[in-house]
Amino acid sequence: MTGAHSALIDAWYRGAWWLWLLRPLEWLFRSVAAMRRLAYRTGMLAVYRAPVPVVVVGNITVGGTGKTPVIIALCDALQVQGFRVGVVSRGYGARSGVFPHRVSEHSSPADCGDEALLLLRRTGCTCVVDPDRSSAIQALLAHDKRIDVILSDDGLQHYGMARDFEIALLDARRRTGNGFCLPAGPLREPVARLNSVDQVLLRGDSQVEFKEQAEGEGGRERIVDGRHGATVRYALGDCWALADGAVLSLSPSALGQHVYAVAGIGQPEQFFTQLQALGFVLEKRPFADHHLFEAADFQAMGDLPILMTEKDAVKCAGLAGDRAYAVRLQAQVPDALVSRLVRLLKH
Repeated sequence: MTGAHSALIDAWYRGAWWLWLLRPLEWLFRSVAAMRRLAYRTGMLAVYRAPVPVVVVGNITVGGTGKTPVIIALCDALQVQGFRVGVVSRGYGARSGVFPHRVSEHSSPADCGDEALLLLRRTGCTCVVDPDRSSAIQALLAHDKRIDVILSDDGLQHYGMARDFEIALLDARRRTGNGFCLPAGPLREPVARLNSVDQVLLRGDSQVEFKEQAEGEGGRERIVDGRHGATVRYALGDCWALADGAVLSLSPSALGQHVYAVAGIGQPEQFFTQLQALGFVLEKRPFADHHLFEAADFQAMGDLPILMTEKDAVKCAGLAGDRAYAVRLQAQVPDALVSRLVRLLKH
């Protein structure tokens, strides 16, 4: 993450006064976004509807909100219920330029991005990446006609793809920042968009009361409360060695108290805080989200164990040596949400 980018994000969430100077650009962004959405709603732009239900897990803010762990948790929960799940993703970070791409164990992050590769390895679900989600769905169904439901990793603003259920994630601490759209704030769409999704998930702190003001039609405001939103909790699981796949307990007694903590994710401090809560003393090494790791990134690190997220680990095989470990991040989605999805699929 560049210094300028980091400073802009900080300004969004502390409400810096000078962001008001960007409001004319924000109004232009809002206008273009609204016209685009209207074009899809009125049929001016084509919308593809899949023959099976499509569930979108996305957000209205820029940056990481923990979508991938939620997708993994929903895949697991629906597969336990007997449904065959497929996943489509943009493939952020893919550099091959060959789409649609069906993810396999032979795929590399350059083929499909880090998140899609992690989704395949954690869930075993058929996964196809393509910036055009409709194209990804068609390729997925052409490969596997037994799919019962498709989960879209992101794509809340991809209106060319019809959907049957929308889940929006918000960070518990950051929420919607200063409430402005890009570039004056972190929003991809106005806060009112939360009124139209089926479920809002508040990421992180279960002690934070979930009440988000969302401007409704006609200037009215609606409270997105417990009936519309819920908390999704994240927990660190075990860890496994990048060198040989050996699984270890994620504890200072198993790994040593002093470790390097590596994170190339949207909000690395949350990962660091969770490790510290387990008793680790960290040498923090944050990187930009979707950072393309090189061996040089690890050469300056000493002999301490290296702990990293699984999302980073898919790009670090053979780079970090035999003292690197990937930490599992597990999302605990509400049972009520899974029940709603099961009812949708059955009826």
